[in-house]
Amino acid sequence: MPVFRVSVLRCQPQDFAGLKKMMAESMAVLEPGIRGMRGLIHFYAGEDAATNSLANVSVWETLADAQQLDTYRPMLDLGREFVSKGATFERPIMNYATQWESAPDLR
Repeated sequence: MPVFRVSVLRCQPQDFAGLKKMMAESMAVLEPGIRGMRGLIHFYAGEDAATNSLANVSVWETLADAQQLDTYRPMLDLGREFVSKGATFERPIMNYATQWESAPDLR
C-alpha cells in the first residue's frame, strides 16, 4: 500500500493571496524534478482560503520514496522563500502509511 505525504503551510489572511500565487508559480520550479523521483504516484498542491493554508499532498510507493522530498534542494530553497513572506510550516512533515483505500466503481 502506498505512503502519502502531507506538508501544510499556514499564514495570516493578509499574506494568503501572495503565498497562493507563489505556490502556483512553484510548479515550474518543483514539478520537473518531482516527476522524475523514484516511486512517485501522484503529487498535488492545494489551497484553502477558509483556513489561510496551502498544502502539498503526494502519494509514493514507499516511505523512503516519500522522504526524497526531505532533501530536494529546490523545495527546501522555496520553503525559505515562503517563510520570508510570512508562511509557517507545520512540522514535522507527515508521512502516512495507508490503512485502507476506496475508489469509485468504474465498471
